Amino acid sequence: MRERISLMDDWRFVEKAANAQQASQAKGESVCLPHTWNARDGQDGGNDYARGTRWYVRCVTAPDCPANSEIWLECTGAAMTAEVFWNGKKLTRHEGGYSTFRVELTPYMEPKNLLVIAVDNNTSDRIYPQKADFTFYGGLYREVSLICVPATHFSLDRNGGPGLRLTPTVDLDDHTATVTVETWVTSGEGQTVTFSLAGQTQYAQVASGYASSVFTIPHVRLWDGLDDPYLYTATASLASGDVIAERFGCRTFDIDPQKGFYLNGRPYPLRGVSRHQDRKDVGNALTPAMMREDMSIIRELGANTLRLAHYQHAQEFYDLCDENGLLVWAEIPYISQHMPDGNENIRQQMRELVEQNYNHPCICCWGLSNEITASGAVSENLLANHRTLNELCHTLDSTRPTAMANVFMLEPDSPLLEIPNLNSYNLYYGWYLGECAEAGQFLDDYHAKYPQRCLGLSEYGADANPRYQSAAPRRGDYTESYQALYHEQMLDIIEARPWLWATHAWNLFDFAADGRDEGGKPGENQKGLVTFDRLIKKDAFYLYKAHWSKEPFVHICGSRYVNRTEDTTEIKVYSNQPEIVLIVDGKVFARQKGRYIFRFYVPICGEHHIAARAGGLSSVIYLCKVKQPDPTYQYAGASTVVNWFDKDDKYDPACYSLTDTIGELMREPRAAAIVQKVIGAAASTRGEVGSTAAVNPNLQRMLMRQTLQSILSHVSDKVSKAQIQTFNRELQAIKKPYLGKENDE
Repeated sequence: MRERISLMDDWRFVEKAANAQQASQAKGESVCLPHTWNARDGQDGGNDYARGTRWYVRCVTAPDCPANSEIWLECTGAAMTAEVFWNGKKLTRHEGGYSTFRVELTPYMEPKNLLVIAVDNNTSDRIYPQKADFTFYGGLYREVSLICVPATHFSLDRNGGPGLRLTPTVDLDDHTATVTVETWVTSGEGQTVTFSLAGQTQYAQVASGYASSVFTIPHVRLWDGLDDPYLYTATASLASGDVIAERFGCRTFDIDPQKGFYLNGRPYPLRGVSRHQDRKDVGNALTPAMMREDMSIIRELGANTLRLAHYQHAQEFYDLCDENGLLVWAEIPYISQHMPDGNENIRQQMRELVEQNYNHPCICCWGLSNEITASGAVSENLLANHRTLNELCHTLDSTRPTAMANVFMLEPDSPLLEIPNLNSYNLYYGWYLGECAEAGQFLDDYHAKYPQRCLGLSEYGADANPRYQSAAPRRGDYTESYQALYHEQMLDIIEARPWLWATHAWNLFDFAADGRDEGGKPGENQKGLVTFDRLIKKDAFYLYKAHWSKEPFVHICGSRYVNRTEDTTEIKVYSNQPEIVLIVDGKVFARQKGRYIFRFYVPICGEHHIAARAGGLSSVIYLCKVKQPDPTYQYAGASTVVNWFDKDDKYDPACYSLTDTIGELMREPRAAAIVQKVIGAAASTRGEVGSTAAVNPNLQRMLMRQTLQSILSHVSDKVSKAQIQTFNRELQAIKKPYLGKENDE
């Protein structure tokens, strides 16, 4: 009989020790798991959170297992590396902070035992991740347990996998599924495995540690996404008493470069969000209840797909995706920077990702890397490693495609894009540079040039601090208002391109990036549709709900924009209902039919109570007409970008100005010096990744096409109005050697 014994309580956490013996004797701090030592300092900015080795110490009484049993230790998340010491003996080392690993304890078990686990989140040149826009929390942040099994048992040492693999093949015309069931057995040569599935039982003998069987399910009930995520359960048992069970789903999916994603033979456009696993004041040490709360928010949004970025998430969360019908992009933390010495490590992390998650019907692709060229050019070693990873995925799993998320400045003709089955781009036009419309143009140009490739949108987003509001939102102001406007434009772009195989807004939740300092919240990336603490759903959240959710609702935007200076204000309503009635101070102001977005323009004076109604549904806000702008609505470090035409200075088109492209300015040494100051300020707001991306040759080429004014609009928190005016006057003092503009490529 297999038994699992939880080891979540009664740990001592030791911050400083030279070795395991010292740690075992140190007083330490009493903690329970899940635990991270970076729950606070990993979220407060400064890029100075504690990194290094910490120690977890626990006394373990030998479990009361039957004679001849084996006892294993299982850790489901220890970031980023872990070394296990049992009674002073080092048993194993695991490199990778997001996957399950196990080690056998049987030969070393005493009646009373001392378990010490050294966990290290320090820098390394061979263990991923090392450079990325999120905090690398350290800790034992997922479940730790003992597993007691008979001597003859299903394998526990296949890269942390369950020991039972299920491969369904569906015939949609015949309404049947053929399910291949495979298992691996330890010390069970010649024994019989009993397989049970869908009311059927079959038997198979173990040969060379392996047994398999094939089942046919007539009138199969499909795992059908949000509509019907039906799960079957398969069990395998041995005469020794060891029994394992795994859930699975029967479904088909196809991806057509011209038509997009198909689920079970019908068009099923994948439209959703990405998720990081951390939250405010908790870090990555989430409880099952917190994961269920995250899932409830996703279901409210109405998304049908999740990109689980940028690493393996908890098994409990993949289970929730199975149960709720979400299609998942699962990936490894091969991100931002290629490290030649890390090739074997990232391959092992891929083995673990696939082996541990093979049975989840929610997973539709394996992600090879994310923005891997952000910190450098494409090298032969990088290409070779991606080819190896791609082959590895298809060897481990012949049923699913591979995908890659590419940084926006990676040229579409790069040989890197030829490796995976699916490509997607992270495009931040309308936020980091340019305008939203440029994202559509980028996608169209790519699709026209490579019509045989499946193309998606793996990231897009804009930061928003809900405190900040504006009647005239602009790129880079960090307002909730601009974020909503940005996503309105991006959804229009997406809806006009049904051939996009998947789109994932960045991000569902704000998340920790301790190297950031922007938008009034140091240490956070605020591109989430929901705040880091899950307490505020930003207006943009309801825009997506209007597009995706079947649950009837009405939402008035701008509830946090109470004090308004304009004489006539825009009242914007998001809803999935066909008609909205606007009530101002108890009287019907207007009725409007529409789709998703309803805009009303209401004269204001004094205080107003405004309600939007659709049938029995309603949403209410309060606002007040004021004389002066509320200073709390504007990011204190931000200033409006000053255009040359806003000043009394006469503009001379024969001289340089803020409206010239970076490429044109860089050809003149004096103008180039000004540009370098601006680019340096832009990089400094983005932490480590920003500083490395700033010197990326592909990014440099893309920047050449942007105006200096465009760059300044996003670094206005670092560059004052007076500086901008000075830049423009200095540029106006430099004569152009020509009129007109050349190609800035």
